[in-house]
Amino acid sequence: MSGRIFHAPFLTTNPGFKFKAVVERHEKKTQARYPDVLSYDTVDELLNDEEIELIIVNTPSYTHFDYAMLALKAGKHVLLEKPATATSAQVKILFDLARQLNLHLLLYQNRRWDSGFLSVKEVIESGKLGELIEIHFRFDRYKMALSPKVAKETKSTPASGLLYDLGPHLIDNIICLFGRPLRFRKTTAIHRPGSEVVDYFNYHLEYPNQLNIYLTSGLLIAEAGPGFVVHGALGSFIKDKCDVQEAQLDGGMLPTDPAYGIEPEGSDGKLVTMSIDNQKTVEWVKAPKGDYNGLFTAVYHTIRNNTLYPITEEHIFWQLELMEA
Repeated sequence: MSGRIFHAPFLTTNPGFKFKAVVERHEKKTQARYPDVLSYDTVDELLNDEEIELIIVNTPSYTHFDYAMLALKAGKHVLLEKPATATSAQVKILFDLARQLNLHLLLYQNRRWDSGFLSVKEVIESGKLGELIEIHFRFDRYKMALSPKVAKETKSTPASGLLYDLGPHLIDNIICLFGRPLRFRKTTAIHRPGSEVVDYFNYHLEYPNQLNIYLTSGLLIAEAGPGFVVHGALGSFIKDKCDVQEAQLDGGMLPTDPAYGIEPEGSDGKLVTMSIDNQKTVEWVKAPKGDYNGLFTAVYHTIRNNTLYPITEEHIFWQLELMEA
């Protein structure tokens, strides 16, 4: 799913890339849509392809460390899906190896390019809310049934459960905006019948100037509320999680389509501000176009021009610090 939805459409439409090959051990599906793409049976065949410079590792989470290590040792740059690894110790080994080999290890955090997050970022940076007081980010789903992918539901499997699935998105959004928290508290729970792994989590993050931030995700949320709520001394901003990119890509739309990444009518965020004489003003804020291509363009410029990749090594260490706690 990850390769079909989140990677292949960009590798084939972004002029900085040539989509050369994939590994498909069981079902050969790629060539039906991409007839010029090679389908290798093994990872070794992919790593031995001398034309390939960049390997995308989007295998199950618990395999990320091993496959990223193999790709780096084969002399390839690596774009690594979230979560980076199960532990900060593992990701440090990978970053150190990449530096030693003069290669780039780049982390895939596409939700920085979601329309909703971009809208929240714009409002915060505009200063219209004044000094920030409280922020809530949520990423909820309703999935009572356990996943048929056994590794995702097994407690003994590293990096399993909701925390390592959706946690990286929420935590990275906040780290992108505010950096590392001063302090944090983490709460996790298991609610689905028969589940071994975390299916609910909440973080309370404390930042300078008494800013309190709450990150929440659950798998049994039947009626999801706003994905983004930001309160400041001068106003509030409320925004539903309306990014359409995943659904569009899943339906076969390409990132080059004019409609790609544009939220439907009625999805605008609500900005409420107060004047000095307590007069309330309500504005409806249209979200910017979401576009995961921003991540792939950053990957290209980092590899070709050695520019600073926006998801830094520090960001990933801070993220894993919160998830490991």
